[in-house]
Amino acid sequence: MSIRRNVIDYSRGDNLRCFWRLYHLQKKAKHRFVRDILTFFMSRSAHRHGGYIGPDTVFLEIPCLPHGLHGIFISRFAVIGEGCRIYQNVTIGEVDRKAPVIGKHCLIGAGAILLGDIRIGDNVKIGAGTVVNTDVPDNATVVSQPARIKKQE
Repeated sequence: MSIRRNVIDYSRGDNLRCFWRLYHLQKKAKHRFVRDILTFFMSRSAHRHGGYIGPDTVFLEIPCLPHGLHGIFISRFAVIGEGCRIYQNVTIGEVDRKAPVIGKHCLIGAGAILLGDIRIGDNVKIGAGTVVNTDVPDNATVVSQPARIKKQE
C-alpha cells in the first residue's frame, strides 16, 4: 500500500491495523494486568474510530468493515463468523448477557440492529435499517418492515 493511501486511510479513521494487532495481543495475553492494559488501548483505539467492540467479542476471522468502525457497536458477548461484512452504524447488542451468534459470510447493512440471544445463519444478508431479534436461517435475506400510511387524506 502506498504512503499516500496509508495517510488517507489514517486521517479518515479507516486504518484499523493497530486496533486488530491490539485485539490479537489481548486475546493471547496470559496475565490479567497485561490483558487489562491492552483492553484499555484497544478501547481507546476503537473510540478514536467512532465505534466500540467489546473486549471479549469472538471473531473467527477479521471482518470486512468497508467504512471502518464508524458507529459500529458490537457487544462483548457476540460471536462473529468468517468473511462477514459489516457496514457503518450497525449495533450487535446483548440482552441479559446474551448476544447474537453470526454465521459465515454474512452481510449486515448500514444501520442494522441485531439484539439478544439469536443465531444468524450462514450467507445471510441483512438489509440497511433492519431490526433483527429472532433467529435467521441460512441463505436468507432480511429486510425492514414495509412503509405504512397512518393517515390518508
